[in-house]
Amino acid sequence: MLGAAHKPGAIALRPLGLGDIYDGAFRIIRFNPRATVGSAVLVAAVTMAIPVLVTALLTFTVGAVLDETGGGAGSELIGGIGSFGSLFVGLALLQVGLIFVTGMVAHVTHAAAVGRRLSLGEAWAATRGKRWRLLGLTLLINLVWIMGLVVYVLVWFVLALTTTDVLVLVVWGVISVPAYIALMCWFWVRVYYLPAPALMLEDVGVLGAIGRGWTLTRGAFWRTFGIALLTVVVASIAGNMLAVPVTIAGELGAVAAGPEYAALGLVLSQALSSVISSAFVAPFTASVASLQYLDQRMRKEAYDVELMTQAGVLRR
Repeated sequence: MLGAAHKPGAIALRPLGLGDIYDGAFRIIRFNPRATVGSAVLVAAVTMAIPVLVTALLTFTVGAVLDETGGGAGSELIGGIGSFGSLFVGLALLQVGLIFVTGMVAHVTHAAAVGRRLSLGEAWAATRGKRWRLLGLTLLINLVWIMGLVVYVLVWFVLALTTTDVLVLVVWGVISVPAYIALMCWFWVRVYYLPAPALMLEDVGVLGAIGRGWTLTRGAFWRTFGIALLTVVVASIAGNMLAVPVTIAGELGAVAAGPEYAALGLVLSQALSSVISSAFVAPFTASVASLQYLDQRMRKEAYDVELMTQAGVLRR
């Protein structure tokens, strides 16, 4: 009875191991597929419909008109720019949409931990007041990461211009490349990884969320990094396994349909593979990150007591 009392929802309300986190992530997805997989599929389908519709329009209208007037080369150029430009826009909007999915999954995970199931509408409503902050948080952190990359590339560029000694460049590369990778891994864990669930589930702003992520990962770098890295590897492999057959089928279909439909076939296959991949990768990785957030709070702040109170296991 004690074990059951301390597991009112998808996870046991105690510090979690790797197996507990992964089992909990899959339980959360099964427990609430509409607000996890459903939200990711909805976002991916809507955003990736843009390049499909644009490419179809170009294929069956602009391309046909130009072909009739003898503008074959112009048709291919306009079609390529329009199709792959719209694909880039669709993929960019997909990433923005998945940011909001991450925020929704944080609330779904918290609710599942105490035995409650949020509908898709409830999960979306729970992010009200935090959506623009979540977007700003993501943009700020990514901007800092990009600035770090730019500075590193500039140092390489300046060094290449100011020295002709190949040995100096080799030594610099041997020292700086591992150091830069290590720095980015540190930044990912200490600054990037946990602020999103903190922003969603606590009464903090953008900088406060970054501070909470910093605090929760203090003294737990290697554990957090190991689980996060393994999750990225597992999700990437699984996502590719799901998406590759669709991509191959789309490429074969594009070849069979002829050059005039090649762009449409490629864009359609890319859109479908993005939807299928996002349906698994986004909910799983967001659930694992949210569970790591809850785990660190239970380890550092006895948050399991608060969760048991919310679940009705304990009384205030």
